[in-house]
Amino acid sequence: MNTHAASARYGLLGAGLAFVALPLHVHLPAHYATHYGVPLAALGALLLAVRGLDAVLDPWFGRWADRLLGTPRLPARLLAAGVVLALAFAALFQPAVSGTAALLAWAAVALVACYVAFSLLSITHQAWAARLGGGEAAQTRLVAWREGFALLGVIVASVLPTAAGWGVTSAVLAVALAAGLLALRGAPTPPARAGRHVAPGVAVWGVAAFRRLLAVHLLNGTAAAIPATLLVFFVTDRLQTPDQQGLYLAAYFLAAAASLPLWLRLVAWMGGVRAWQLGMGLAVLAFCSAAVLRPGDGAAFLAICIGSGAALGADLALPTALLAGVVQRAGHGGQAEGAFFGWWHAATKLNLALAAALALPLLQALGYTPGTRDAAGLAALSFTYALLPCVLKLMAVALLHGVRR
Repeated sequence: MNTHAASARYGLLGAGLAFVALPLHVHLPAHYATHYGVPLAALGALLLAVRGLDAVLDPWFGRWADRLLGTPRLPARLLAAGVVLALAFAALFQPAVSGTAALLAWAAVALVACYVAFSLLSITHQAWAARLGGGEAAQTRLVAWREGFALLGVIVASVLPTAAGWGVTSAVLAVALAAGLLALRGAPTPPARAGRHVAPGVAVWGVAAFRRLLAVHLLNGTAAAIPATLLVFFVTDRLQTPDQQGLYLAAYFLAAAASLPLWLRLVAWMGGVRAWQLGMGLAVLAFCSAAVLRPGDGAAFLAICIGSGAALGADLALPTALLAGVVQRAGHGGQAEGAFFGWWHAATKLNLALAAALALPLLQALGYTPGTRDAAGLAALSFTYALLPCVLKLMAVALLHGVRR
């Protein structure tokens, strides 16, 4: 099997996992706010609590992955997690209760199940590639295939709920997860853990390069999560083009997929750190432009989606490849990839929790409510959606410069 075919078998599971992630991060707040009338502040508090709990568990999931990678027990554990994820996702978007309190309780239980299963699968999948080893180019190729399939899953998830409803969406998710897990059985198998014990948390946090890279990831990830959380509100109320939402998302993720080969070439030319900085700069240019949009500016927003989507390609392909290099250079290769990726995944959850906890209550405090046409409320929406992420992105660029030095 050639290297690209092997990488493709490894990466296919990324489609199903990303298919889950988009509705959880983009559709869920608007779905519960607009269809069931759940207040934004209550949704923000719920998402902060559930994502925070999930983030606390992620380092343990990383140690779990380190123990199981390369062992005969792993396939059955992954299959069980996949079944739980598919069932919990279906329950989350098709609640069988009514009333704000009951809906919040239902969503909390379904979200916890979704996030736990999703984390087990995602952390193990990421650690799998890191344990296969290789240099920066080999790791970037594996990550690019994984994220390329992830973008395919995201594109389908961006249009399917509107076109076919949540029942069909849930069924497609189950098929995608099954296909990814089946393909993984034919992928290159990582070796079992080289040592008896996974490096404890203190050893993980003792790696200075990991701490610095994680700080960049926190800033950059929160900057990306804020517009993801607010996209439906921005398209519906600021642009007033809700029927174009699927087109915007498809253009965004198609641009990200098309940009992956370019980012691979840029890594070979300028290195992963500088290429990532370039991607962040492109994202800032795109989102600054979004702040001045007015109702009906759908064509301009489509162009912004393409530009920011190209920047997303860097966020997808480069950070975890850089992290794999950090793990290898720190001497933990073959032993503690899961431990590092567990903390990394926890930071990703913290990004999403911070975005929801910051953006949703801030919008409510500034006077924005879903469906508003009030000028002050729409100005608050534009600021929170477009300009606040730019500030965080610029801070991440500056911090990443220090990492490179």
